[in-house]
Amino acid sequence: MSSAAMDDEADEICASCGVPACDDIKLKNCNACKLVKYCGVECQKNHRSQHKRACKRRAAELRDELLFKQPESTHLGDCPICFIPLPPDPDKFMMMACCCKVICLGCAYADLLRQLEGKLGITCAFCRQPRATSEQETDRNYMKRIEAGDPVAMRQMGAKRELDGDYSAAFEYWTKAAKLGDAEAHNQLSIMYQEGNGVGKDEGKETYHMEKAAIAGHPGARYNLAMQEGRNGSDDRAVKHLIISANLGHDMSIEMLKESYTDGDVSKEDYAAALRAYQAAIDATKSPQRGAALDAQSKGLVRWVLLRTAVVEQLELGAKDTSNTVSKSTGLVMR
Repeated sequence: MSSAAMDDEADEICASCGVPACDDIKLKNCNACKLVKYCGVECQKNHRSQHKRACKRRAAELRDELLFKQPESTHLGDCPICFIPLPPDPDKFMMMACCCKVICLGCAYADLLRQLEGKLGITCAFCRQPRATSEQETDRNYMKRIEAGDPVAMRQMGAKRELDGDYSAAFEYWTKAAKLGDAEAHNQLSIMYQEGNGVGKDEGKETYHMEKAAIAGHPGARYNLAMQEGRNGSDDRAVKHLIISANLGHDMSIEMLKESYTDGDVSKEDYAAALRAYQAAIDATKSPQRGAALDAQSKGLVRWVLLRTAVVEQLELGAKDTSNTVSKSTGLVMR
């Protein structure tokens, strides 16, 4: 062992008994605050009463550092075909039920036109599998993806079960997806705990899942947190959440910041910076293909093409407003 390493170990002692770290004694950090180290579980228990207050305070600080860190992108990431960031607006992307890939409307529309013009069979724009011809086949595709451990498929199946009124099954699927890191599943669970559908109302668990979704880049969950903080009188924290979600291109957040600026709750500099970041996020999601799809959509052509080819299933999840919170949505689903 080098002399430098020995010096580092000598500086580390158990916060309870004072024994220094050495080759035979490995100290472990307090899991919550990382401020102190212990030689064993017994010492950690003995020191708990002295350390509890400082630990709780530092753990909250660490949580806030993570919570208020600006995500690089939304939880949706990039379209796997064009590799351009997906927009937060669920009307501008689609979920392919065969492979559970989320693609932008531009790529989906361009591929449909290619298939129609070439008189080709209708296949998935990503995996090229033939479309399902029935609801049962769509469900089988979901189950295959679920067996493969796909959290997106679990989330979608949870949404379908909720539509059927089977909240227990929805909760089970969303819980499994959330454990695999799916931000939308966390968002759905927060709504369940807020509304008490299938589970008992629990504000603590509601906040936990909202925070997990927000940390993963879910702008809607971040907006919900801002509304919650506002109701609790924590205006500074609410503004921080709104700025982060506005920076991700979230329409409702920038509108709320505008109102807050008008009311004098947000500085001119902060609002201007958020407005620039919001516009940059929106611009980053644009492309000629997406522009063409939106133009066709405004003329009603997208809906006509999709219905004409019978390849899209709209999952009507409804607009569940949870006290000025964002409604949940999963976008279109292509069989």
